[in-house]
Amino acid sequence: MKNSSLFIIVWFGFGMFSCQQQSQDILFHKSHEAKKSEAPFSDAVEANGFLFLSGQVGMDHTSRTLVKGGITAETIQCIENIKAVLKQHNSSLDRVIKCTVILKNIEDFSAFNEVYKTYFTNKPARTTFAASGLAVGAQIEIEVIAFK
Repeated sequence: MKNSSLFIIVWFGFGMFSCQQQSQDILFHKSHEAKKSEAPFSDAVEANGFLFLSGQVGMDHTSRTLVKGGITAETIQCIENIKAVLKQHNSSLDRVIKCTVILKNIEDFSAFNEVYKTYFTNKPARTTFAASGLAVGAQIEIEVIAFK
């Protein structure tokens, strides 16, 4: 019985050491937007030279409302919000390697794509799909992974 207790203590101690070491390589960044400081998620998480951004919608962060003008205006604002987060962490759109795009209506794909291709000239890998409902009634949400 003593041997099994010792094994559990050693195993548990090793597990704690491993977790501590891994957490040093991961940085959970608070939002640079004061109004989002209490959000239950990080705007960006940094790990091994990569930035993993939470999804952004077409919200004007000064008024905390969606921009008016439909999918085109929301796409522009959405990408501008992504640019702001990347800039805060010393990166930019040309360092984005993967985008995940969620549209409220897949019929907006062409209009979204017209805006998207003017910002992402490096053509990062991308997944686009439609979902029936997005946060705050948005028509689009985009999350990205960028290399720092």
